[in-house]
Amino acid sequence: MCGIAGYLQKDEAAAPGAAEALLAMVRSLYRRGPDSCGVALYGPRVPDGFVVRGWYADDDDAAAAALEALKERWTVRHDDRTAGYLRVEVATDGSAAEVADVLDRCGVDVFSVGRSLEIVKHEFAAEELGRTYGLNGIHARHGTGHTRMATESRVDVAHAHPFWARPFEDVAVVHNGQLTNYHKLRRLFEMRGYRFRTGNDTELIALYIADRLARGDSLNEAVTASMRDLDGSFTYLISTAEGFGVARDPFASKPGVIYEDDRAVAVASEEHAIEAALGETTGATREVQAGEVLTWTLDARKAAA
Repeated sequence: MCGIAGYLQKDEAAAPGAAEALLAMVRSLYRRGPDSCGVALYGPRVPDGFVVRGWYADDDDAAAAALEALKERWTVRHDDRTAGYLRVEVATDGSAAEVADVLDRCGVDVFSVGRSLEIVKHEFAAEELGRTYGLNGIHARHGTGHTRMATESRVDVAHAHPFWARPFEDVAVVHNGQLTNYHKLRRLFEMRGYRFRTGNDTELIALYIADRLARGDSLNEAVTASMRDLDGSFTYLISTAEGFGVARDPFASKPGVIYEDDRAVAVASEEHAIEAALGETTGATREVQAGEVLTWTLDARKAAA
């Protein structure tokens, strides 16, 4: 099953409301996946460093060691520890991978590093996720969300969605479905030096798209290419600092619904999730078509394959 959600706010005059919209959508999709949920939110850009989200569970010593290791190399502007999560804003001229490696060595599981991206996920329901981590207060204009029913990898916080496209900053994926050529593609990426942190096939989608973006593809080009290279049944949402995109497999085996007006673009597994965020849509939604790719950016210019 699983439920996916994406939201991009067009109305710049309104207060940023993506966090509240995505939590409402994920909460509405709860029956599609009670195992875990999460959101990828894009807030104000950090121009000279990164915002980092890492999971230390109940290992306070690991969190303290990670924070000290960051301070030894760079300037830490802000840090917070809440219910197993370490959140750090660090000023650095290093890469996202270098920052993540520092936390790895201290035993902290890095969920996101970006100029604006923050991934928060847990085995909580959406309401508890938002309340525990204060997500309704994040000023984000776009992002993605997910509620998970585990099918082929274990249930824990690390295997919850969204997935960061490590080592690339600000790219995240949520996914409903299964990749049948996951192991083959994973081996190919590992031969190129990439490392995987989980056994979840969604992590591969994130890395695939980010790798193509790094080699010069536009978001639309990268997602379109994935339709040739990824086998299986899927609908997925890919988000970057500039916007997000959706792709549905050629057999349309996993659901996807779109709504767009002057306020926002919303994509979800089911229409009622969009209504939870935007109110009555009066039948103005449509299905993502079989094999269709759509992308949107914050300036609301849309490119469709």
